[in-house]
Amino acid sequence: MSKNLRTGIAIEIPKGYVGIVRDRAGIVQKMNVHSVAGTFDSGYRGEVTIMMVNMNDETVEIEKGMRIAQIILVPVVKAKITEVKKLSETERGDRGFGSTGMKDIVRELNKISKKSK
Repeated sequence: MSKNLRTGIAIEIPKGYVGIVRDRAGIVQKMNVHSVAGTFDSGYRGEVTIMMVNMNDETVEIEKGMRIAQIILVPVVKAKITEVKKLSETERGDRGFGSTGMKDIVRELNKISKKSK
């Protein structure tokens, strides 16, 4: 279940930046609730609201003053978009999740872990 929480805090993000809402590690670890990624651009004027998702089967109470999320200011880079008929080649190519070698690393770590037991 998700809930949009009002913070009572109004913001003005500087031009050339966006504010990205992120979880606070403690609330995720202790209560297993997550903020749904929200982005505030420099044109927004108003109250910060945070969409939270409860990953538990039980009710979680969020109280005034709890540190549930944070906003990270990130510079915006305006890219020049060019349509092309073909993309450049890379070693990875179009292989998606898990294609950067993490599976191999995890497999090797599991082998080491089993040997040390």
